[in-house]
Amino acid sequence: MTRMDFEVVVLAGGASSNLSPLVSQELPKALLPVANRPVLSYVLELLEGSNLKDLIVVVEGEDAAQLVGGWISGAYADRLHVEVAAVPEGVGTAGALRSISSYLTANDVLIVSGDLVTDVPPGAIAATHRRHGAVVTTLLCSSPVSGPSDSGTSGGKEKAKKPVRHNIIGLDPTRQYLLHMATGAEVEKDIRLQKRILQAVGQMEIRADLMDAHLYAFKRTVLQDILDQKDKFQSIRQDILPYLIRTQLSSEVSGNGLVSSESGSNKSAVQDELRWLSQHREIAPSTFQDSQPLSLKSQRDDQRSHKCCVYIANESKYCARLNSIQAFSDINRDVIGEASHLSGYSFSAQNNIIHPSAELGSKTTVGPQCMLAEGSKLGDKCSVKRSVIGRHCRIGSNVKIVNSVVMNHVTIDDGCSIQGSVICSNVQLQERVVLKDCQVICHFFSVLYNLPTSWYGRKKCL
Repeated sequence: MTRMDFEVVVLAGGASSNLSPLVSQELPKALLPVANRPVLSYVLELLEGSNLKDLIVVVEGEDAAQLVGGWISGAYADRLHVEVAAVPEGVGTAGALRSISSYLTANDVLIVSGDLVTDVPPGAIAATHRRHGAVVTTLLCSSPVSGPSDSGTSGGKEKAKKPVRHNIIGLDPTRQYLLHMATGAEVEKDIRLQKRILQAVGQMEIRADLMDAHLYAFKRTVLQDILDQKDKFQSIRQDILPYLIRTQLSSEVSGNGLVSSESGSNKSAVQDELRWLSQHREIAPSTFQDSQPLSLKSQRDDQRSHKCCVYIANESKYCARLNSIQAFSDINRDVIGEASHLSGYSFSAQNNIIHPSAELGSKTTVGPQCMLAEGSKLGDKCSVKRSVIGRHCRIGSNVKIVNSVVMNHVTIDDGCSIQGSVICSNVQLQERVVLKDCQVICHFFSVLYNLPTSWYGRKKCL
């Protein structure tokens, strides 16, 4: 697989407020565990599998960058060439790109969110981008479902997973070009579309079942010009992408990336160009190989209009972003369940993973779709269902853990019941603690319970 003159930028974030209290100065978002591996490892190995081994990883905050860089150096020293760039906290995705854009020199740039967990090959997006001569190509995936498949309690009522609406997306009739995008939060009752878009394309397919996966291929010159000239843009998704979608119907962004003003004399020509977009069909290759030269007609068409394209992943592909506490729980459950091929582990005949160094007490059961990491010990008569337990945990007798994530070096005393919860590293729980839908952290000698009602209580960390 060849590089196709793409540069790769991974936006790894920092201390995301959406993931508080799970993230901290000691545990940035990129290192949050998914099946006992940092979430960033899933993107890095996806890129490595596509023979993309020269990467820039952008991290918000100096301290977070040092932690992420140290982990990458240890885990991928002989496999990847990674430059870790620290940018100020809170600059946003566009601000992070602006900080490193002067170092980009390739014709095209592949930008990947560091919280993406997927098996969609990046080469498919890159090849589509090159074949269409697009200024941006966006990966769209089926919106994931949220929540456990069942409650995990005996006699309890089953809880079906709920689909999550992430975006309202408008596509041309061929489903190759992106004409409109709004997040679910931006849409209440009405969807407002520009009249000139409908006049130009004739019809638009509106989709509410697709998710912007935050994996983009950009034409570098266009991206750099926008970052330079639109200095107030802070977000790729909120600012840059809507701007490019909107200006498909104007000459504000030209094919060479330069910004100019729209004149009334070319409006009808632009409408003709977008009609061509809705009628023209191409089949994009799904490999990272140099595409064949376009025909002279296609070259003329490419010069006439900039295009915002999409690559829609097959429904069989897994695609999710770890951008909320619910997503953290869902992805951990999926990677040891329906998407176990992403875990990188070999599952037993019982469809679970129990490290050889782990110890199980008498009459203790670890069910399917569970993971028990090295050095952890469970006492007698424990039950673990659809959960991940980290390294060197000490769990007493008669403990029940269902649909939960227990991180490293956690101590859980006898008789505890934990359901739908996240127990962060180094937490110690006393006997007979009952937790449901909680996040528990140990920080500066205190335990923080994040209850479903948003009520917070503090308890001394034992």
